[in-house]
Amino acid sequence: MKHTERSFARRIDLTSLQLFVAVCETGSIGKAAEREFIAASAVSKRLADLEAALDTPLLHRHARGVDLTPAGQSLLHHARSVLFGLEKMQGELSEYAEGVRGHVRMHASISAVVQFLPDDLGRFIGQHPQVKIDLEEHLSGEVVRAVQEGAADLGVCNAQALGETGGTLQLRPYRHDELALVVPEGHPLRGRGAMPFADALDFDHVGLHANSSIALAMHQAAARAGRAIRLRIRITGLDAMCRMIDNGLGVGVMPLRAFQLMRGAARLTAIALQDDWARRDISLVARDFDTLPVTARALVEHLQATPDALAA
Repeated sequence: MKHTERSFARRIDLTSLQLFVAVCETGSIGKAAEREFIAASAVSKRLADLEAALDTPLLHRHARGVDLTPAGQSLLHHARSVLFGLEKMQGELSEYAEGVRGHVRMHASISAVVQFLPDDLGRFIGQHPQVKIDLEEHLSGEVVRAVQEGAADLGVCNAQALGETGGTLQLRPYRHDELALVVPEGHPLRGRGAMPFADALDFDHVGLHANSSIALAMHQAAARAGRAIRLRIRITGLDAMCRMIDNGLGVGVMPLRAFQLMRGAARLTAIALQDDWARRDISLVARDFDTLPVTARALVEHLQATPDALAA
């Protein structure tokens, strides 16, 4: 290592990198300070020292928070890679300890979180109580991006969300799910058997977030039918969707198993959809499954070995 390289390495400390990533992920010095349990003034000092060490501004500070400069964008990518490498090192070293222990960062879609992961993760933690799992719920596209950028070790999402942007990621099968149309009492469609989604386009809809995989699939199906979705309200959770439907605000599309697990949905009816896009593959996503920390690899094996995996 050259003298200048050694000097550069000594000017950068891991704590500052971690705080920089936290600020980028929260968009605010104050929010990052709350998340990391440190004073906002200390975060500001660390960032100022980091910018001085690199001799370039990393953030544009404004009243609403911060934005990254081009140099900040580059540092965020490298900082996540460095921190990911440290997580991997910690995981591999834990192989020398007795039993499986460690920390897994996991991002998952709402469908996976509601339908499958509570039971599967509960069994895993029961077998490995020393393991810590940080699970965050995100849209499928955001799950893919988090794994690509190293913000998550493992992702669980609709396989179709990878698209062309997920070409650098690896995929392993996890579960299947089926989408259904949920209707309230007294609705004209309530007595229908399995039906095409196009038949629901004459009615008002309660929809999920515009960038959710379900919303995107619905709008693509409507476009193919030469129609538009009569969207009355958009919400972010499946439980809220059921309540809105129950109160007559429209019909909605959600995973069938999630609907069956919902409490308080007794007055609603789920109708199977005949469309091919209503049957989806839920996949495990990683940058490289073989190089995951040992704890994450153990979790992947557990999720794929779940008794009803790929049969749900």
